Amino acid sequence: MDITWVTERIGLGGGIWNSKNMEEVARSGVTHVVNMQLEFDDRPLAEPLGIHVMWNPTDDDFLPKSVDMLKRGVDFALEALEDPEARIYVHCAAGVHRAPMMTLAILCALDWQIEEAMALVETRRPVVDFADVYVESVRQFVASRIESKSKP
Repeated sequence: MDITWVTERIGLGGGIWNSKNMEEVARSGVTHVVNMQLEFDDRPLAEPLGIHVMWNPTDDDFLPKSVDMLKRGVDFALEALEDPEARIYVHCAAGVHRAPMMTLAILCALDWQIEEAMALVETRRPVVDFADVYVESVRQFVASRIESKSKP
């Protein structure tokens, strides 16, 4: 399996695709999956193994992504990370565009600055290609979180 551990508890990579690979994901300690693939739903593969999957189907079309789509994945990840034993695998088909975008949003929600988070992800997984439009989508998401926190 193509898992790059960005932090001790957040992994990033490509598609799982079959039960053998899902078993490998489980053996690596993953308890939660954020699946950004439009192409394939992992939930039936994960269910027998007790892995929680959030399917957040997203097209890799280099168009802006919604704050709501990013919020769904981030909320799922943050809730999972409340359990100190949880480990998250964020993936798309190849682990190059969509999953790095979501990983970036999760890291920013964990109080990382966007530039430092991008550097960490790119250092750990050199194949990552942060498309400008996706980074801007994460910036919009971060701005929306800051705005919602400042409201009484």
